[in-house]
Amino acid sequence: VQLQASGGGLVQAGDSLRLSCVLSGEPFTMYTIGWFHQAPGKEREFVSAIGRSGTTTYYADSVKGRFTISRDNAENMVSLQMNSLKSEDTAVYYCAASYYGVATMLSNYDSWGQGTLVTVSS
Repeated sequence: VQLQASGGGLVQAGDSLRLSCVLSGEPFTMYTIGWFHQAPGKEREFVSAIGRSGTTTYYADSVKGRFTISRDNAENMVSLQMNSLKSEDTAVYYCAASYYGVATMLSNYDSWGQGTLVTVSS
C-alpha cells in the first residue's frame, strides 16, 4: 500500500490548513487511517485517526475542537482540516494506514506516507 500526503505549508497562527492523504495499491476500506506529526527533535506523535467506515474518529487532546478528520472512500482519500493553528502545531505531518489494532498507537501502523511540512508562525 502507498500513501501520499499533501497540503502542508507556511501559515500564521490562527489560520487553517487542510491536509490530504491518498491511498493506493490496496482496498482503501481495509484500513484505519491515522495522522501523526513529528516536530524537530521530538518523537512522532498521534494526531488523529478515522476508522474504516468513517464513523469512528479519534483525536489527540491537543487538537480536539480544532482539527477534523474525514474520509471519502470513493476517492480513497482522508482529509485533516486544521483550524486555529498554533505555533506548537509546527511539524511534519504523516498519514499512515493500519490494518489492525488500536488506532491511536503508532506501532499499529504498517504503511506510511512521505510527510508534509506544516509551519505555523506566531
